[in-house]
Amino acid sequence: MSLVNTVRNTLVPVHKEGYRFIAIFFVVSLLLGLLWEPLMWIGFLLTAWCAYFFRDPERMTPIDDDLVISPADGRVSSITMVTPPEELGLGAEPMLRISVFMNVFNCHVNRAPVTGTISRIAYRAGKFVNAELDKASHENERNGLVIQTKHGAIGVVQIAGLVARRIICWKYENASLDAGERFGLIRFGSRLDVFLPEGVEPRVSLGQTAIAGETVLAEFGSAKGPVISRRA
Repeated sequence: MSLVNTVRNTLVPVHKEGYRFIAIFFVVSLLLGLLWEPLMWIGFLLTAWCAYFFRDPERMTPIDDDLVISPADGRVSSITMVTPPEELGLGAEPMLRISVFMNVFNCHVNRAPVTGTISRIAYRAGKFVNAELDKASHENERNGLVIQTKHGAIGVVQIAGLVARRIICWKYENASLDAGERFGLIRFGSRLDVFLPEGVEPRVSLGQTAIAGETVLAEFGSAKGPVISRRA
C-alpha cells in the first residue's frame, strides 16, 4: 500500500477541462500510427504534454488578508504603474500592475489573488499578439474580474496570448472568493495582470518565477518597502 500511496501522491491531478483534449490527442496519435508508426509515438509524446499542460496540483496558500497571492504559474514579466483597462471601472488613475506570463509548459489554472467578492466580470474581444508584450494588456482578448476586498477594489485580468485562444472563467458576479481558490483557466499560453490600489508594496522582482496560490506578489500595510533581489 505504501508504494500505491507514493505513486498516487506523485501523480498530479488533471483538470477536467483537459479531458477531451487529451482524448483528441490520443485518438489522433493512433490514426497517425496507421500512416507511419513514428508519427504515433510523436503523437503520444504530445498527448503526454497535453496532460501535463492541464495539470491541477494542490497548493498551500498563505492565510493573510494583507497578502496578494500570484494568480498564475509563470514568470513575473512586469511591475509598473499603468492605467487599468477601462472595462474594469477602476478609474483613470494609474495603479500598480504586476504581470505573470505563462508559457506552454506552465500550469494554466488561475487562482484568486485575494479574498473578497467579485463585483464585476468584463470580457473584451481583441487580438492575439505575444502576451509578453506590454501592449497585450490593452490589445489582446481578455477577461477581467474586479474583486472587492478590505483594501479596496483589485483587478485581475486573464489575457489571451499568441497561442492561447480560449479564456475560461467559471465564477460569476457577486460570488465570493478565497485567496488561492481556482476561478479560471487559459489555453494555451497567456498572461495574468493584477491591478492593485495604493498602500501596497511589491514582494516579487522582475523575472522571478511565481507559483499560483503560493507566491506572495505584494503586501498591504508594510513599511519594508519594495523587495530587493539578486540573481544567484
